[in-house]
Amino acid sequence: MEFLKISSKSSPASIAGAIAGMVKDGVPVTMQCVGAGAVNQAIKAIAIARGFLIPTGFDISCAPVFSDIIINGEARTAIRLSVYVHHISAGAVQPEYGLTADDIQQVG
Repeated sequence: MEFLKISSKSSPASIAGAIAGMVKDGVPVTMQCVGAGAVNQAIKAIAIARGFLIPTGFDISCAPVFSDIIINGEARTAIRLSVYVHHISAGAVQPEYGLTADDIQQVG
């Protein structure tokens, strides 16, 4: 499984563009982060990507899991964020009111 590897120096806007492109192309999105700074950049990217995607009829959410990985021969703990895609109806996109559970339909 491929991951978007996020660092504390990653640009949230660039990551968001990659997320939005992958979602539109139907490609599964999973991010791997090591350290609090990397997790921070990934979460900001998800928030920005939501802004790109909601007007197109998609919404996203994420679920974190811990993962033990090896970097340069050293054991580290990473957080992997799986991105879930939800289809929303055109009439539901009203930012001033937000979205409700009734507005979101699971895709895939």
